[in-house]
Order: sequence, then structure tokens, then C-alpha cells
Amino acid sequence: MESQLRDLRRELNLLAEKDSGLAVRGGVRDVFGEDSATEDQPTTPWTRAVASGVELLRDPRYNKGTAFTEVERDNHYLRGLLPPAYISQDLQEKRVLANIRSYEDPLQKYIAMMDLSERNERLFFKLLIDNVEELLPVVYTPTVGEACQKYGSIFRRPHGLYISLKERGKVLDVLKNWPEKNVQIIVVTDGERILGLGDLGLQGMGIPIGKLALYVALGGLRPSLCLPVSIDVGTNNQKLLDDPYYIGLRQKRTTGESLFSPQEYDALIHEFMLAAKQEYGEKVLIQFEDFANHNAFKLLAKYGRTHLVFNDDIQGTAAVALAGLVASLPLTGGTLADHRFLFLGAGEAGTGIAEIIATEISRKANIPLEEARRKIWLVDSKGLVVKSRWDSLQHFKRDYAHEHEECKTLLSAVQALKPTVLIGTSGQGSTFTKDVIETISSFNEKPLIFALSNPTSQSECTADQAYTWCKGKCIFASGSPFGPVTVDGKTYYSGQANNAYIFPGMGLGCIIAGVIRIHDDMFLKAAEALASLVTKEHLDKGLVYPPFQNIRKISAHIGAAVAAKAYELGLATRLPRPDDLLACAESCQYSPVYRPYR
Repeated sequence: MESQLRDLRRELNLLAEKDSGLAVRGGVRDVFGEDSATEDQPTTPWTRAVASGVELLRDPRYNKGTAFTEVERDNHYLRGLLPPAYISQDLQEKRVLANIRSYEDPLQKYIAMMDLSERNERLFFKLLIDNVEELLPVVYTPTVGEACQKYGSIFRRPHGLYISLKERGKVLDVLKNWPEKNVQIIVVTDGERILGLGDLGLQGMGIPIGKLALYVALGGLRPSLCLPVSIDVGTNNQKLLDDPYYIGLRQKRTTGESLFSPQEYDALIHEFMLAAKQEYGEKVLIQFEDFANHNAFKLLAKYGRTHLVFNDDIQGTAAVALAGLVASLPLTGGTLADHRFLFLGAGEAGTGIAEIIATEISRKANIPLEEARRKIWLVDSKGLVVKSRWDSLQHFKRDYAHEHEECKTLLSAVQALKPTVLIGTSGQGSTFTKDVIETISSFNEKPLIFALSNPTSQSECTADQAYTWCKGKCIFASGSPFGPVTVDGKTYYSGQANNAYIFPGMGLGCIIAGVIRIHDDMFLKAAEALASLVTKEHLDKGLVYPPFQNIRKISAHIGAAVAAKAYELGLATRLPRPDDLLACAESCQYSPVYRPYR
């Protein structure tokens, strides 16, 4: 044992003598040589000391369960702590998948997956990567919505960091409590607008946990680089405040009708942003997730100039929607500028998509941005957004307030404007009614209908409703997954406009290029890269997004495109630029295959 420790110290000293990068592909720190080794080279299960015995079995980063070899069982004092049988990782995966499939309730499947992640990290990610189309709806939308609603009841072990008003003035100390010191991606939420479910307070933590699982499984980032964070400033959800199992602060939010001033909320967020940069450096990527409109736009505008940040609800949703629209052009004919767009929903998702569409039209058609915006109309809770409502409109809606008579309902707006594209981001289920879809189909040969709200219960319509009511004429995509639909003997396949196409590749691209700020053009490039991967075979089935089974390759393509744009804009610091960015992105991707231990 002493000779092993001497060898280990010698290896660590050699590593310490290397240049300050201590980096493998893409500049990611690899202090213990794990990723610079091939999969068949031995690594050391290192925590604060070499893990062994029960400690090793209880550490999800290194636990392999019955896949420990005879030599590993001897070297790490596991004799008698495991059954004698050796079961390979592949066979473990088959067993766990069979167990998960035995549950009928999606929430039980979610709980089983989270339990696995707490026991065996590599097996969890291998299972998710190998069965992504089946398990993505389990670990993320739509099931994660129910998981957040019941988070207090199903809570097992803490994941990530929980920063509440009690930590004011001590946020940096809280970050130092996190065991991983090389964090490169943070997903943070305050839980005020979780999917289409509203204010879930601390229970919104399920969203950052799910997003970061996808960064690893879909984008290929290492788990140790990822940190989920919940900012707990209370909740205005009375049902949660009355729930004995609620695990967040039992008080009203600091914004709105609250015991605290909005300045206290801003101060806590600002302290967190400064502490994150101080602890993890200039290039830590912070993704804002599920903040309410009044904070989402403000935070993105404030910190976009000083931090590496983006808002997935505004920018990620916009990029994935644009990709679907661009990919559909061979089916509809013409260009984006030839379409007229009508949105139901004028919040951060709706206006974010509208702005990226207008920007793309402006660039491709070489027209002013203001002219491009006139092709886009919004409907909010009070009806069509028009100039006569200017004084009462929130600032982010005003660019799309055009001269027109008021329309109080979506149906009347469809009848008056005759759009070719209908996009739903309202978070209100069943709002694309039969009358609405039949009307838009009456004056369009191939209307585009995107019902993007999540989870499934909040979708503006289902795939079955869209295809049935328009008699198979439409091109349909949704935020939640729907199965194939058969109408008059023909089967239609709908695409899922899932942000998971975009944000994992965005994170990967930022890391391999050492990006210091995110520019909107990087999202345009991500959308173009995604659209370019849709083939004629996909379009013949009605799909405007590539299959999720290829998502790791898709993320690598998007990551390479994002990195290339960052280098072009002068926002990349990883020099010299790799000759082949796609090969660099693919080489950086994490493999969940078990490693042999010394």
C-alpha cells in the first residue's frame, strides 16, 4: 500500500510540474489523469484519499457495483462487501433498464433513474446515452414537471447547491462547500416560472438537475464540471407553503407582494454572480433557467456584458424553433421572409423566438430589422399586441406592436392576419382549438404549427389534434414528445422542438473555445447547424428535427459551429485554434464506460 501511495504522489508531482493549463482536449482540467488516459488504462478512485472499502461503494463517481474485478476487489478492500459474481457494465445496464421498464408510472421511472445516479454515476449516464429517446422524457420533460411539483415528497439526497436568503453575505462560502473545484457550467433557477407550471419555489431544483444531466449525456461534458443551483427567495404558491413536505423557505417571494424589498432579491442574485466568477473564473458558463419574465430579461441584459451567461428560455428556445422553421423551408417553399408569423404567448420564449426570426430574416433578405419585425405578430392574454396598447405593454413586447385593429381572441387574429406559421409559447393547454387549426388550414397549403409549451398537459394542442383537424396538411412540431399519428391511412411523424438540441452543444462549444462572452450570432449559428442536419429522408416523414438517437453527434456539430463563430468574433481564448473543431468537440466528449482501477 505504501508503494502505491508513493507512486501516486510521484504522479501528482509530475502533473503539478506541467504548465498551468493541466489540460486535455479543449482546455478542461484533468488533475488526476482520468481523461488523458484511454478507457483501458487504469485510473485512481481519488477523493480526499484513495477510496476503498465501503467508502468506495458509496461514492457514485467511482462505484461499479458487481463490475469490480477480482484484482480490484483485493486492492480496494471489497472482499465480502459484494456478492461473488462479476457482472459487466453492459449486463448491469440491461438489468436496470428492465427494472425501469417494469414501472408504468413515469414518476416512478424518474425516481428510479435519480436513485441510480446517486449510486452509480457512470452506469446512469451510460443507460441514458444508450437509450436517449426512451429515457429523455423520463429525466426531463415532460416527467420532470411532475417531479418538480412533488419534489419535497420524493426528495432523497440533495443535488447541487441551495442558496437562500439565509445565505446573504455568505454565498462565496456556500460555493466553496461544493466539493468540485473546476466547475465550468452552472444552471441556476429561482423557481418562479417552472415550465408551464408557475411558481414552484425551491422545488424547481429538478430543472437544473435535469438540464445538467443532459449536458453530460447529450453534450458530452464531464459530470464534475456541472453545478445545479437553486436560488430560494420564497414562493407565492400557497399550496406549497401549506405543504408539510415542502423543503424551501416558508415565506412569500421577495418580489411582488412580499415581506422583503425587490432590492434584496437583486442583491442576492448579484452576490451569487460575483461569487461564481470569483470561485470558478471568468469562463464559467451560467445558464439562467425558468426565471419569470420580469427578471429573465433584466438579468440577461445586466450580466450579458460582464459574465458568460445565456437564458435558455429566451435564447435556447429561440434557436431550436428557428432551426425547425429553416429546416421546413424545402417543404413549404420560399424563404422565411415569405412567411407571416403569429405567436400565442408573448413572454420570454415567444419574444425570444420572434427576435431571432426577425434577425435571420433581416440578414438573409437584407432588409432593416424593423421591417422584418413587421412580419411577426404576438397574441398575449389581452389579445393581439397592437400599437393602441403601447402604454400598457411590457417593454419586450413593444417591438412587435404594429398598427392594426384590436383582436381579442386567437381565432379572430388568425382570421384577420392569415398567418402561415402559428407558434404557441403560452403555457396554456388546448388553446390551439379545432376552429383555430381549421381556419389556418383553410388558406394555407402547408401551415406550420409549433405547439412548444411544456409539459404535455400545457401543450397548445397534441399532434393527433393538429394532424386530424387539418386533415394531414400541416407541418407540426411540439415541445413535448408525441407519437406517430395516422390520418386517412397515412402516418405522420412530428418533430420535438426540444431545447436539448441546442444548449448541450452551446456549452460544449464554449468550453472547447474558452469563450468569455456569448453573442446572439452564436445562437444563429447553432440553429443553422441543427437545421443542416435534417435530411430529405427526415422531411419525407414530416420531421423538421433530426432523431434524438444521434444527439451526441448533433451536439458535437453544434459545438464546433458555436466555437467557430466565437473565434470569428474574437470571443475565444483557447489558442491556437484547433484545425478541426468538430474532431476537437468529439474528442472532448465524456465516456461513461467503467475505468479499471489500480
